[in-house]
Amino acid sequence: MSFEDELARARDLDTSKLADAIETMGFECTRCGACCKAADGPDGHEDHTATVFPDEVRDLQDATGREWRDVARPMPYGVEPGPDGPTGETFEWALETTGCGDCSFYTERDGTGACTVHEDRPLICRTYPFSVALDGTNQPMGAAVDRVGAVRAHECEGLGRDIDRADAEALAGALKTRAVRELEEAIAVQDRYEPAPDADGVVVHDSEGAKRPDGTRLDGEDERASDE
Repeated sequence: MSFEDELARARDLDTSKLADAIETMGFECTRCGACCKAADGPDGHEDHTATVFPDEVRDLQDATGREWRDVARPMPYGVEPGPDGPTGETFEWALETTGCGDCSFYTERDGTGACTVHEDRPLICRTYPFSVALDGTNQPMGAAVDRVGAVRAHECEGLGRDIDRADAEALAGALKTRAVRELEEAIAVQDRYEPAPDADGVVVHDSEGAKRPDGTRLDGEDERASDE
């Protein structure tokens, strides 16, 4: 099935049914911070990887005053170490991490976690621990542990707790929005992709074109200026 077909399915998702599924599985954030921190996986230590769209990076820039490279980093898949630094081509951005691999926007006090950009957090963070089971949509870090209808639940200690219907509906709406956005991004990346074998270092191909790790376009265009 093509991305376009999956996008049509995503746009037809019934948010009421998504909310029903979320209610069935139940969820309440316990602020444990597990979804914001590095994890120990089958291959050892794994840095936090949360996918972020280009416009979400700019929103976080506006909210924090940080530079692009302090908000997001190239998704590590496809990137390899080289004699002069990392090299390779990748197709997504991930939220920047600290030296220990945790999300750079995560903070913890007395064992209770908090997001320092909670009101501006990306869709993947707003919808965790849930994802939609469509080809071309991303699964957050952690294997799916439950599924009801089109909704998958990923490992989280907050699962199984009562959730208010209004909160379930809000989460369902964000989940549908995220599914649509992920497929729109995938289609745009596919349409705009041009290999960049002669580019030095790392190249990120996103829906706006090929970029360097600092968010500047390889073609020299200023995406923020063109948006305005």
